[in-house]
Amino acid sequence: MNLYVTCAISAATAFIIGVVLYKIFIPLLRKVKLGQKILEIGPSWHKSKEGTPNLGGLFFIIAAMIALAVGLLFVKFGGTESAPEEFASTLIKVFTLFGLALSQGLIGFVDDYVKLFKKRNKGLSAIQKLILQFLSVAVYLFVNSYFNGSDTVIDFPWGWSVDLGIFYYFIMLLVIAYIINCANLTDGIDGLAGSIAFIISIMLLLFGFNVAGFALAVPCAAMAGALLAFLVFNFHPAKIFMGDTGSLFLGGFAVGAVMYTESEFVLLPVSCIWIIEGLSVVIQVLSFKLTGKRVFKMSPIHHHFEKCGWSEVKIVAVFSFITVVFCALSYYLLII
Repeated sequence: MNLYVTCAISAATAFIIGVVLYKIFIPLLRKVKLGQKILEIGPSWHKSKEGTPNLGGLFFIIAAMIALAVGLLFVKFGGTESAPEEFASTLIKVFTLFGLALSQGLIGFVDDYVKLFKKRNKGLSAIQKLILQFLSVAVYLFVNSYFNGSDTVIDFPWGWSVDLGIFYYFIMLLVIAYIINCANLTDGIDGLAGSIAFIISIMLLLFGFNVAGFALAVPCAAMAGALLAFLVFNFHPAKIFMGDTGSLFLGGFAVGAVMYTESEFVLLPVSCIWIIEGLSVVIQVLSFKLTGKRVFKMSPIHHHFEKCGWSEVKIVAVFSFITVVFCALSYYLLII
C-alpha cells in the first residue's frame, strides 16, 4: 500500500477517534468537575476559564496511539514500499520515539492527577518534575544509543560536524529536558501549544514522506490527526485544555521525532517558539532577582502580548506563522 494512503488512514483514524473521545468526555469531565484551576499568580483575565475541563492531552494521546497501531498494521500487511523487510528494526525506533513522549506524558499525568484529584494546585514540585524528566531522558538516550546505534556526533548544515564524545549525553540531557519544559510553558492560551505541535508534526510528516520513510511519517500522521481533533475543541474559546499530560507529551514527541532524523541541530529552529517562551521566563526571573525590575509585563511571553492588548487568536496566529517559517527552514536544513 502506498505510504501516502497509509498516512492518510492513520491521520483520519486519529481525527475520528479524537473527535468521538472529546464529544464523550468533555461533558463527563464537566459533570464531575475535573476543571482547570486558575492560580492567583496566573493572568487575572483568565479567571473566566476556571472550570474548563482538563486532561485533554490524554485523549489525543489515546487517539494517536490507536491510529499509529492501525497505520503500522497497514505497513506490515499492506506492503508499504519495502517496509516489511525493515519492519522489526524500524519498529524499535518508533517505540523509542513514542517511549520518550509517553514517559513525559506520564509525568504530566501524575502532575495533573495531583492537581485535580489531590487538590494541590501546583501539582508536583519543580524538583520532583525535573528528577523524573532527567531520568526519562537519560533512559531515552541510552536506548537510542544502544538499540538504534545513535552516535555522539552533532551534524550541522553544509556537511560539517563535531563529535562531543561523552559530553554529548550531558548536553543532550539538558537540551531535551529544557525544550520539553518550554513546550509545557507554551500551553497558556487557547490553541497555542496544539497549533505549534501540529505544524511541527506536519513538517516532520513531509520529511518522512520524502526522506525518512514510514517509521517517521506514520507516527507524525497519527499525531497530526489527533492534534487536529483536539484543536477543534481547544481553539478560543477552549472547551477543554490539554494539561501537563498533553504538553509534556508533545514536547517529548517533537524531540523524539527530530532525534530520529539524526539532526539534533534542527531541534533549535523547530522549537523556536518553545525556546523563546522558556527564555522569556528565565530573563524575567533573573532580571527581577538582580535588578528588581521586570523585562516583560508578564511571562511567559504570550502573556506579555496579552497585556499589550493582543487577542488570544492573534497571538496563536502570529506564533503559528513564525513556527511555519522556522519549520520550513528546518525542513531545508534536513534535506540539504
